[in-house]
Amino acid sequence: MTLRLHNFFRNSAGHRVRIALALKGLDYEYVSVNIGPAGEQNSEAYLQLNPQGLVPTLVHDGRTITQSSAIIEYLDECFLEPPLLPADPLMRAQARAFASAIAAEMHALNNSGVHRYLAGAMALEEKKRLQWYAHWAKRGFTALEQTLATQPATSFCFGEKPGIADIFLVPQHLNYRRFDIPLDDYPRINAIVAHCETLDAFKAAAPEAQPDYVEGF
Repeated sequence: MTLRLHNFFRNSAGHRVRIALALKGLDYEYVSVNIGPAGEQNSEAYLQLNPQGLVPTLVHDGRTITQSSAIIEYLDECFLEPPLLPADPLMRAQARAFASAIAAEMHALNNSGVHRYLAGAMALEEKKRLQWYAHWAKRGFTALEQTLATQPATSFCFGEKPGIADIFLVPQHLNYRRFDIPLDDYPRINAIVAHCETLDAFKAAAPEAQPDYVEGF
């Protein structure tokens, strides 16, 4: 069994998959795809692997899976322990919805391609871009904080163990910190993230722990 993860240390979607791999205790080959100025995601070789030109891409025994949500659920179905989704069907759906809100409604607005387009084609100055970003960040995290308020108080989003919601939350929170988005209004989110970041799996998956990490990038 071989697992090869094509990703970039700073990419939030790749960060999610690294957390999932670490929680399941899976060894994998790390293949760096520099999505910064190097633009390695647009190389002919990488586009043959992933026609979208996005990271991450997981290759499992020669089979290719793209999109972090699909990769994480694939890992959860192939490697059953520990499960990343709650056993209860309702909580399972709620955890999926929480993760989808981050992937589809929040992270989609802050990925590097969107910001390059806003800066280039739309000629939007940095201050305006950050205001635009902060608006959607506040809207998204306010809703997630309200969702968590309906759950029993635990150290994680849903249940007593880290799962898919926490896997998506931690990288997004880190993204917002990187852009100095105000986060004081989200005490439940902040507490969950702070706890997760003390765990070995989350530490191993952190950007600064990756072989292609560059300080200040």
